Amino acid sequence: MSKFNAFLKDETGAVTVDWVVLTAAIVALGLVVFTFVQPAVSELASEIGDEIREAGDDMQDADPTP
Repeated sequence: MSKFNAFLKDETGAVTVDWVVLTAAIVALGLVVFTFVQPAVSELASEIGDEIREAGDDMQDADPTP
């Protein structure tokens, strides 16, 4: 019975549990932020792609005379 009481009083694993919970909270927060930021970043990337495509088309249509 004394080993069982010693096991119940032992707190060495508590720090590990704290780090696991803290890490899970940080990951969850990152996912929440990503959920809100992703549409804006996707739209911006699409606009940049359109501008690059338009610039390429303009370059192809340009007069090649030196």
